Amino acid sequence: MEARSPATPESAGRIRRELEALADPAYRDFQAKLVPTVDPARILGVRTPALRSLARRLVRECPDGVRAYLGTPAHATYDEMNLHGELIGRVAKEPEEAFGLLDAFLPLVDNWATCDLIRVPAFRRDLPAVLERIRGWVASEPEYAVRFGVVQLMTLFLDDAFEPEHLMLVAGIDRPEYYINMARAWYFSFALVKQPAATLPLFERRPIALDSWTHNKALQKARESRRIAPDQKAYLQSLKA
Repeated sequence: MEARSPATPESAGRIRRELEALADPAYRDFQAKLVPTVDPARILGVRTPALRSLARRLVRECPDGVRAYLGTPAHATYDEMNLHGELIGRVAKEPEEAFGLLDAFLPLVDNWATCDLIRVPAFRRDLPAVLERIRGWVASEPEYAVRFGVVQLMTLFLDDAFEPEHLMLVAGIDRPEYYINMARAWYFSFALVKQPAATLPLFERRPIALDSWTHNKALQKARESRRIAPDQKAYLQSLKA
């Protein structure tokens, strides 16, 4: 592909045609079942390895064009949205740059898969700044901005950067959306595995600290982990609300 801006109709159309050429109809049907919030007509069916390979090539061959493409975050198809999310992590060299791109993109995300595929290596350059931005995301209105904040807290802050106060940041989210609360349960299940001394008291508390659905789903997902011993799994089962 020549180094022209994908933000122009012609070159944006080229990217769309490249995605269409990578589409797998069988995978499209499978993917449609996984993302029920997306109109199946918007799904082309590009597999993730192929999507990432295209993203690498675009960044290598037309970096200026990719940046222009990222300036127009609304796209017609699910796969174009996924490509946009993948490109954010590959283009942003500093957290602040990523924050700007994400603040424009996350309010437009309409499904868990696009949200969860975003990975930003630059975040590790300034974890305190990322934590402050996570506080903003989890308190914001867009559903998938909240979910993104929880997923990033799970990805970046459950090992050496963990602080017990992070648990309360997720516990304090009071939203009805299924995909937010599934992310909260996912976070707590990993916290039970990685930081049990800090996390278990939250689940031992009566009355329970979380809503019952998130409490029980987190325990269920933790019991599915191979890193939990059988006796520990039995104890977690006993904590079910």
